[in-house]
Amino acid sequence: MTVLIAGGGVGGLTLALSLHERGIPCRVFEAAAEVRPLGVGINTLPHAIRELAALGLLPALDAVGIRTRELRYLNRFGQQVWVEPRGTWAGHDVPQFSIHRGRLHDVLWQAARDRLGDAVVPGARLAGFAQDASGVTAIFADGTTARGDVLVGADGIHSVLRAALHPEDGGIRWNGIQMWRGALDWPEFEGGDTMIVAGDMAEKLVLYPIAPGASPGTRLTNWVVCAQIGDATCPPPRRQDWSRRGRLAEVLPHIARFRIPFLDVEALVRATPEFWEYPMCDRDPLPFWTRGRVTLLGDAAHPMYPVGSNGASQAVLDARCLAGLLAGGDAEAALAAYEAERLPATTAIVHSNRRGGPERVVDVVSERAPDGFARIEDVIARDELAAIAGGYAAMAGFAVPR
Repeated sequence: MTVLIAGGGVGGLTLALSLHERGIPCRVFEAAAEVRPLGVGINTLPHAIRELAALGLLPALDAVGIRTRELRYLNRFGQQVWVEPRGTWAGHDVPQFSIHRGRLHDVLWQAARDRLGDAVVPGARLAGFAQDASGVTAIFADGTTARGDVLVGADGIHSVLRAALHPEDGGIRWNGIQMWRGALDWPEFEGGDTMIVAGDMAEKLVLYPIAPGASPGTRLTNWVVCAQIGDATCPPPRRQDWSRRGRLAEVLPHIARFRIPFLDVEALVRATPEFWEYPMCDRDPLPFWTRGRVTLLGDAAHPMYPVGSNGASQAVLDARCLAGLLAGGDAEAALAAYEAERLPATTAIVHSNRRGGPERVVDVVSERAPDGFARIEDVIARDELAAIAGGYAAMAGFAVPR
């Protein structure tokens, strides 16, 4: 069996490494001619890190990321709504990592190049495919082709393969929230390994360190500001505007409402030499991912709002699941079993993220106590908070094993 993988992102590379681990030949075709460390911070959860550790990547991740110790939810006044330990501090056998997306990708890319060599092909943009009873042919934009037994579309939210399988797909959905994201070396706060989500339904602030800083006592600190500037009836910004350089005049008014006692958020944002804006988008879950010898993976299959730290994590889980099933030798049966396991699981997360996921803890509190509170117990019972946060963890598959 030979597996063709369109897309050399987190999901595609994890699949390639997992197939190589099982002795299954594969080739990865990445559209970009040159792979650069793009993006800003993401979190990768223990259920995904466990799979990457099985590939021998834990030391490399430790070298470039931060083991997240704690997650705190605050209101916009900096009052604590909910706090929980994360990763090994919560009882998992592996950590949660807060990490620069580009550095995570580089760890995977270097491992794939080392282990698979020339089977990792940059500058190859998928344009289409054709399949028959004996295999599938990938067709690239430059007219070249590749033949294999399986074709996996791991080519992101703008997936060519998804469009070919679902020409009637409703397209990208924007919920009206704009995100401004940046990262900067900054003095560490709250131990240097704490993640903060603060705000309410109109505006949110997310802060976490993603790497050691350039000098002692600092961390490369990721910040995200989210603001509702439209509604779900608005068309998403044009694709070329998705990573447009942000403007201080647009983001500063949304920061003004926040009072975080241990961090001057405005100073952090003002000091960031460049940052970027992105719309918060997803797509409607699909009725199927697979047709014959062709299937989808990661954001090509189930793009979701960046809520609950699940985008990259679910792509890793897709890849490990699919590789394990392909090891059985029957390609079409493996793809059918993969879809049966992963499609309903990720569909549930997409829908939950649209409702706010675990961040509903701050939404509920801000709705009930918009001007803050003297005691959180007077606003919401601890059991209700635990049900929101813990219910999401169980549904998404990263609850602490008992």
